[in-house]
This record gives sequence, C-alpha cells and structure tokens, in this order.
Amino acid sequence: MSAPAYKRILLKLSGEALMGDDAYGINRATITRIVSEVKEVVDLGVQVAVVIGGGNIFRGVAPAAEGMDRATADYMGMLATVMNAMALQDAMKNIGLNARVQSALSIEQVAEPYIRGKAIRYLEEGRVVIFGAGTGNPFFTTDTAAALRGMEINAEIVIKATKVDGVYTDDPKTNPEAMRYKTISFDEAISKNLKVMDATALTLCRDQKLPISVFSIFKQGALKKVVMGEDEGTMVLP
Repeated sequence: MSAPAYKRILLKLSGEALMGDDAYGINRATITRIVSEVKEVVDLGVQVAVVIGGGNIFRGVAPAAEGMDRATADYMGMLATVMNAMALQDAMKNIGLNARVQSALSIEQVAEPYIRGKAIRYLEEGRVVIFGAGTGNPFFTTDTAAALRGMEINAEIVIKATKVDGVYTDDPKTNPEAMRYKTISFDEAISKNLKVMDATALTLCRDQKLPISVFSIFKQGALKKVVMGEDEGTMVLP
C-alpha cells in the first residue's frame, strides 16, 4: 500500500460533529465512530493533533448568553471545548489510542497546559494531542486556533471536518446545481466568502502556505482518503 501523503496533520473538529442527530451534547455512537476514523489514520503512522470546538455544549446555554458580555461568553465557549476534548480523550482511550489533552486555559486538574515542545514530543511518540480552549483568548474562533496550532506544531496540512464533503459553489442543500471544488486558492475562497474557515484562519494559513482540506466527517473512510492524498473533499491551496 502507498505511504500516506502527510506525516503530521491538524484535524479541526466542530463541536456540532459530536452531536450526531441529537439537538446538543455528545452522542456516544458518533464520537466512537469519529475516534475510530482517527485511529485508522494513526495506525498508518500519521501524527495527529486535534482542535475541537464547543458548539454542541454551548448551544445548550446559548439563550442564557444573549446579552452577555462577549468576552465572558467566549470564555464559556472555551470551557465547552475542554469538556469535548476530555470526552474525545476518553473515547480514544476506550479503543486503544493514547491521547493527551492540552488546554490554552489553565485547568491543571483536568488538562495539562499547552506547551508547544511537549505537544510535538507527544506527536513524535505516536500519541494524539487534543487542543482545548481554542487560542485561550476571547474574540478568536476555534478555526483560528486550528490554524495557529497547525503552524506551531509544523503540521503539513489542516484538515477541517464538516457536515458536507467539501467546498461548493453554493449551498448544496438548497441548490442541487452547486458544484464541489476539487481545489481552490486561498484568495478565491476569501474573495468569494465560501465559509471554508473564518477570514482570520484563512489568512493565517495563506500567509504561512499551510494547505487546508475540507471533508465530511460523516463519510466513512473519508479522513483516511484525505491523508492518503486521494480526491476527497476540497483542497484549499496557496
């Protein structure tokens, strides 16, 4: 079998991906399936780091956050990502994957602090590193955290898991004529506002020439195909 196209990847998972068909929270069957896809890639010898969002938990308290100070609400969202990171770590442990959670916020009873050198060492040892709490700063999304951590750990690609199998010319749910891009440039994705990632994350990746792949986490085997360099999802290139 051919070798993987990438040795080290940064996987960006949205919190919503963990909900499955539930309204909010974590669906156990869904999280087990996702970590099984990650294990399949790790077993190929690929080093995997994960940035996880918190929308599945924060959605449940969103009504209470209306009118709340933006920084306070963002910190609440960061705490939700740490909860998801712990759930991912536990699910990985259950299938034999060795994982470590590093948090950008100091919560040492449940997660070690983010230390770049230690994260890289864990990856080199074959452990999955899960980054929680985003960048640790309000006003920045977990997309931006994925771009930042991807650059810091010298990942070769940021792989964004979504509900659709790539980037389309229009919303494929409402427009059956929408076409999937096989590849697209950063400048085109930004100018056309294609919602690949937020503008800050896209600009960071563009400036550092860090490619992004967008694929569906709900399509079985899709993550492995991306890692093997096959035509899966959409590649955003410098």
